[in-house]
Amino acid sequence: MFVVKYRKIFYTISSILVIASLISLFTWGLLPGIDFTGGTLIEISYDGARPSQSAVTAEITKIDPSASIRPSKASDGKEEYIVRMKTVNATEKASVLAALSPAGTAKSTLDAFDSIGPLLGAEALRKALWSIALVIIAIVLYITFAFRKVSAPVASWKYGLTAIIALVHDVIIPTGVFSVLGHFAGYEVDTLFVTALLVVLGFSVHDTIVVFDRVRENLRNQFGGESFAETVGKSVSQTFTRSINTSLTTIIALIVLYILGGSITEHFTLTLIIGIAIGTYSSIFIGSTLLVTLEGLQKKGKK
Repeated sequence: MFVVKYRKIFYTISSILVIASLISLFTWGLLPGIDFTGGTLIEISYDGARPSQSAVTAEITKIDPSASIRPSKASDGKEEYIVRMKTVNATEKASVLAALSPAGTAKSTLDAFDSIGPLLGAEALRKALWSIALVIIAIVLYITFAFRKVSAPVASWKYGLTAIIALVHDVIIPTGVFSVLGHFAGYEVDTLFVTALLVVLGFSVHDTIVVFDRVRENLRNQFGGESFAETVGKSVSQTFTRSINTSLTTIIALIVLYILGGSITEHFTLTLIIGIAIGTYSSIFIGSTLLVTLEGLQKKGKK
């Protein structure tokens, strides 16, 4: 029952995180990758020590002043640079590769050289936004349908409403974190970031439905004068350990992947870690308690 009893505390925590995320997004925005803006992505690893970043930056910016050069580590342990810059043609490619090994002193291996045109980037962004919107709509419609026979004391459509709030909460916070990381550490968002958000939405709604389903079952088997708040509190308690254990084992696996995986999946994995942690929190402390709040507002309205 502590989750329901102290729900205002959890609302406050979520409100602070959401507001901070929105402020970050409106202030700094997101740093879009070449998937959305178009351009060239280059990954180059070195057999020994890589050249200094300042030396590489000085050479690359002669070709593209807006280029981004980020040091990283390949999956085989080699030091590497990840470069994002304007679209590079065949003639410029040789110059770029030479710039990544100033004076030819560092023996390097080209691991990736991908170019995306601006039209494809714009199309990818549009499809990414549509995919998130459609997934949220589909999830809400499913929840409303699945709980259509639950009419008291909270109507079935309100289960869908709380799911919308929880899902928006689960999208805004990871996005806000990447806005901060983009501003201070140069973290870019790409189609893998969108894919991670879709996975987070699915994972989050799965946990939410488990709690809602237990609420439905407890309402059916309700005895005595148990209040709706008590029923929800009991339902959360019954699913609490299962939700935490499921999420914790998933996050442990993702942390290992984040540490040992290559740079390609680094941001994807980080998004999943943040999103699943936030999604589990919202399923337990936000989604279910919102039902109690809506029921309380309903009672006040009748009075």
